[in-house]
Amino acid sequence: MVDILEDIKKIIGSNAILEGSDISNRASSYWDATPISAKAIVKPKHTDELSLILKQMNDQKQILVTHGGLTGCAQAANTTPDHIALSMERMNKIIEIDDVGGTVTLEAGVILENVQNAVAEKGFFFPLDLGARGSCTVGGNAATNAGGINVIRYGMMRNHILGMEVVLADGTILSSMNKVIKNNSGYDLKQLFIGSEGTLGIITKLIVKLESAPKSKETAIAALDSFSNVIQFLNHMKKEAASSLSAFEVMWGGYYDAVTTEGHHKAPIARNAPYYVITECTGTNSRHDLDAFMSTMEKAFDENIIQDAVIPSSEQQRNEIWNVREGFELILTNDPIFLYDISLPIIQMEEYVREVETSIARTWPQSDCFVIGHIGDGNLHLFICPKEGDESLHHKSNQIVYDPLKRFGGSVSAEHGIGIEKKEWLSHCRSDTEIILMKTLKKTLDPNNILNPGVIFDLTDN
Repeated sequence: MVDILEDIKKIIGSNAILEGSDISNRASSYWDATPISAKAIVKPKHTDELSLILKQMNDQKQILVTHGGLTGCAQAANTTPDHIALSMERMNKIIEIDDVGGTVTLEAGVILENVQNAVAEKGFFFPLDLGARGSCTVGGNAATNAGGINVIRYGMMRNHILGMEVVLADGTILSSMNKVIKNNSGYDLKQLFIGSEGTLGIITKLIVKLESAPKSKETAIAALDSFSNVIQFLNHMKKEAASSLSAFEVMWGGYYDAVTTEGHHKAPIARNAPYYVITECTGTNSRHDLDAFMSTMEKAFDENIIQDAVIPSSEQQRNEIWNVREGFELILTNDPIFLYDISLPIIQMEEYVREVETSIARTWPQSDCFVIGHIGDGNLHLFICPKEGDESLHHKSNQIVYDPLKRFGGSVSAEHGIGIEKKEWLSHCRSDTEIILMKTLKKTLDPNNILNPGVIFDLTDN
């Protein structure tokens, strides 16, 4: 076999390929400090280079795994010494901000926070927002169909994408760089690649639509005494705030108490309540919007939906509130710890969480189970800490978390994808017919199975 790395060096130069210690100095992911193990990491500068690289790899049936910001939670970017990792770090240009059409054209390696900041300078707002904003890339956001805290108003990453450029496994460049919202001509091919986790093609460019920057942002954290009141509060905010409601984040009391222990986050509201909600509304009239928000919160208090609430009076105080939701580093110090991203109907959440907590406590008596969620869109995140053992307990934890979802009509992945970690459980939320069609698409677009093989499913499975 021809030396594939020598071929790639002829395309992008030896300085754009990492080997040996230059690879092992990089962590496998945000969640896993284990050094990356790969034959090489290649860093193309533009789409044409990537196209030539993929053609060479496809000809030699060389496995390629795409690396964005490595913030994914489902091990979709895991590599072995036989794999070549494709880093998108040099394909990081913000190509154009269209002031008239309200769009931004991006290379896939652009960091999400850089997009947010760049469009804000032009008076726009890119509403996709998540805790990993400072590291994750827009290509990765598209490949996993990321959600985040603003989904209740603006939707998932899929809802923002107008155009896309993709390089297929054989090096073919598929360009559908569409700027218009309404384009009903034939198949919308970009939808195949959104959420496909790098298994069908490599996303290289995106055109995403922007929103007008809000002139007001009103935030509150509330304490509640029951999950029925959490649901009532959500319905209250939807009714009273209507389309201005942009975030509704729930923290179970155990999570809130854990991250606000002494020496960690300052508790913005008294601890030891069963539930906490961070809610946020955005609008166009600062004075009017604040008055309306205050009235909405007061009504919730008067009707005994919430027991207490704090409304920040400065951006610093607002950030302190959000840090409680997003800054869970203290919980991550548990070893082992197993992270979950599931969805199910809101009406089923209380019973589901109670069942999982009971099973976890019965299995590991000293354990902790911490729960938070983008509850407005049916998404929960769980942190399971057995307080004993090691990674070998992961499968049992998966059974406890995933098995009830079939009965509750839920999904094993809400926004982080399936990756390698969850593929055993894919059939819990996708029918045999759906999985067969997914495999047919994979075999059609990547017949040599070089793009992230083993992610989402194994082609050899029946």
